[in-house]
Amino acid sequence: MNARLNARRRTVLAAGAAGAAALATGCGSSDGDGGEDASPAPSASGDATGGAELARTGDIPVGGGTIFKEEKVVVTQPAEGEFKAFSAVCTHQNCLVSTVSDGTINCPCHGSRFSITDAAVEAGPATRPLPAEQISVSGGAIRLG
Repeated sequence: MNARLNARRRTVLAAGAAGAAALATGCGSSDGDGGEDASPAPSASGDATGGAELARTGDIPVGGGTIFKEEKVVVTQPAEGEFKAFSAVCTHQNCLVSTVSDGTINCPCHGSRFSITDAAVEAGPATRPLPAEQISVSGGAIRLG
């Protein structure tokens, strides 16, 4: 009898620990903050016109975009010469978006899609747009901040 109670106790504890770990890694807050540090890491390559160079303007396809996973930013070029930047963290459950195609920024976790123009939700389950990020474009360089 004692062995059966101990086995049951271990099963309940293991299930509880696994559930807590999944909750901590898979779920985000719904306050839109995402818990991410909004300030980019300091870089020696930054200058007075902004932070570190993310890319050259020619690296961002017209009608598409590029995801910078380390910085958790996606830069898009909806029309030639028009550059936008948004958080690369999905507002549904804080997964990183993975692709930009057919005019949308796409999250692999649950299929949310966001417009490359203004990051509005094109397809859920996300209900909030991706937050805008500040970039500067000067001399062919795109810089964060």
